[in-house]
Amino acid sequence: MTEWSSLIVAPSLLAADFSRLGEEIASISRAPWVHLDVMDGHFVPNISFGPPVISALRSHTDAKFDVHLMIDPVDLYLEATAKAGADHITVHIENAPHVHRSLQTIRALGCRPGIAICPATPPVALSEVLDLVDIILVMTVNPGFGGQSFLESQLPKIRTLSEMIRKSGRDIILAVDGGIDPVTAPRVAEAGATMLVAGSAIFGKPDRDAAIRTLEGPFPEQTA
Repeated sequence: MTEWSSLIVAPSLLAADFSRLGEEIASISRAPWVHLDVMDGHFVPNISFGPPVISALRSHTDAKFDVHLMIDPVDLYLEATAKAGADHITVHIENAPHVHRSLQTIRALGCRPGIAICPATPPVALSEVLDLVDIILVMTVNPGFGGQSFLESQLPKIRTLSEMIRKSGRDIILAVDGGIDPVTAPRVAEAGATMLVAGSAIFGKPDRDAAIRTLEGPFPEQTA
């Protein structure tokens, strides 16, 4: 059994109240990870925040900061993201022209490297970097905005990537982000996901700890 053997729930701050992010992080103290979406209005059609905000939040929690860079160019901001307090940095296969170099740089900066894949990109695109990543992030919505509906078409991709990870023999987290809620969580877990990124399903609830527990499993079909 590896350190990644339990289902991880990472609340996405994109769904939080940006006017009181320190309080919002305190409300999810149950979560061992916090997911931070950095958007530039170029690679994706939205703008969120960057390294200064990540740095300001770092003193508010001991949770691991899982930073998802949806920016182009991405390499120019890897060092600043690491220095801001990121523990994990994920880049997109679609906008990292020298992805091996990007992933190697992330690890050299002391962070765990991750690779994200958009809905229209086939899983085979990641076959050449499985030896370099600790996290694979499957987008089950088109990235850029929270609150979107889960794309059913991505379930076979999750299964394929789970099998690719198994064959690699490496301890790679298979994360899923987009439309995750109590209905879709069991389905992606059954397909092989080991980490769930959820925004509205957590920050849209008055009791955030209860919302996180609901997503952690085990789910009814897993205990039947």
